[in-house]
Amino acid sequence: MHILLTRPLEDCSEIILKFTKLGHKVSHLPLLRIEPVNHDLINFSHFKAIIFTSANAIKFLDISNLQKDIFCFCVGNATEKKARSKGFQNVIAAEGNASNLKEIILRNFNSSDGKIIYISGELLSSELDKELINEGYDLKRLVNYKTNHNKTFDDNFVKQLKLNIPEIVYIYSQNSAQSFLNFIKNYKTESLWMNTNLMCIGEKTSSILNEIKWKKIFLFNPGEEEFLLYKI
Repeated sequence: MHILLTRPLEDCSEIILKFTKLGHKVSHLPLLRIEPVNHDLINFSHFKAIIFTSANAIKFLDISNLQKDIFCFCVGNATEKKARSKGFQNVIAAEGNASNLKEIILRNFNSSDGKIIYISGELLSSELDKELINEGYDLKRLVNYKTNHNKTFDDNFVKQLKLNIPEIVYIYSQNSAQSFLNFIKNYKTESLWMNTNLMCIGEKTSSILNEIKWKKIFLFNPGEEEFLLYKI
């Protein structure tokens, strides 16, 4: 099968190799650029738990003054893997969405246990911070990265893509979905995706691309990419 991956290269290099070894043709269209955001210095000793809903939040975090045995709550396997690679020891991961993550936090960390710091990007796909505050938690959100849309793409790549439209496209966020919709419209390919299976994280993400006609739309969690191949 021809598969289109849309995350930045460092976030999908492993799966590119995996799919290629399985005999699939893989194209790479990075839709977003991830950049750090300057922020105030944080005294991490004031916090008893930390939340990550993206591996990018870990990537751009200075952890030199952070105790690695702090309770560390991650949204999914990819984020958990990144946290453990940075030395976090007490990591608890959800199954890839903020709703599951909230329930895991409620079960494993009481509001009386101490303050929580939530490290994230500028845009959130859920209101996890507000929901936890409403549950009585003392939570601070720290924004340490931002996402920008890529607007220019290699003309030859686009030409080849039009000649060989992928059977599968993976989209990982609402931001990516909007960027992909812009790409489709800018290059006037609206009518070319009728035989493509769209794989999206969450209904909010897929809804952005509903105006394009797809063969099928599947919802998935990070880590399930290979499993989805066998559902086609």
